[in-house]
Amino acid sequence: MNSKYIPEDKLLILEITEEIDHHQAEKIRRKADDEITRFMPRKVVLDFNNVTFMDSAGIGMVLGRYKIINMLGGSLEMENVGLPLRKIFDMSGVTKICPIRNQKIEKGS
Repeated sequence: MNSKYIPEDKLLILEITEEIDHHQAEKIRRKADDEITRFMPRKVVLDFNNVTFMDSAGIGMVLGRYKIINMLGGSLEMENVGLPLRKIFDMSGVTKICPIRNQKIEKGS
């Protein structure tokens, strides 16, 4: 996972660079929490551009980061969410509390 902080906007972008299964979700959680604690951003954006697979651990990872940033008075958004992940987030209700700001363009769409 890569992170980028934009101080003037108090924006933290977390670019997830691996598939999200149980083992990877724990690593992503730790790094995301460290970065949130370090920068105390007003907004966190989870960038899923490089994620091709996610299981239920990914839902838990997103909801956990939502709870943390919400307790700090900030907001969480997702971007570059491909169609398979979008379906998972829609079915689980995650998109009702964590909006998707830039939809990933699928090849052949």
